[in-house]
Amino acid sequence: MSFVPGDFDVPAGLETARFRLRMLSVRDLVPDFEAMHDRVDRNGNTRGAPGLTLEQNLVDLGWHEKEFQLRRSFAYTVVVPDESRVLGCVYVDPSEEADAEVRLWVRRDAWEDGLDAELEQAVRTWVDERWPFATAVYPGRDG
Repeated sequence: MSFVPGDFDVPAGLETARFRLRMLSVRDLVPDFEAMHDRVDRNGNTRGAPGLTLEQNLVDLGWHEKEFQLRRSFAYTVVVPDESRVLGCVYVDPSEEADAEVRLWVRRDAWEDGLDAELEQAVRTWVDERWPFATAVYPGRDG
């Protein structure tokens, strides 16, 4: 079951001078895997992906890609504009407390370069302007 209206044109992504969002897919396996192991939370604390294998990541990416196609949840990879490197991810999912739940993360060097705050602001604006949600929550970022 889709959590967006059937006639809603799901955004293909978002592009700025520093990054591009597009659908996360199995083609992103290796760069996503590397970024997952280097990810941090919004405060710069290591989150990593201890124990995650390349095969498990492949399954996860396949699941995200299929969910996107079925319009049940939307996972976007965050890449540099030339797509040579994964910087993080953005997830737009159903929520029990709002119309949508939006989560995001970046890898350590992107966080150190100030990308986390820039990405969050861009994503909040994008969700407000392009998505059909009256309310969206950002776990760990609201309040």
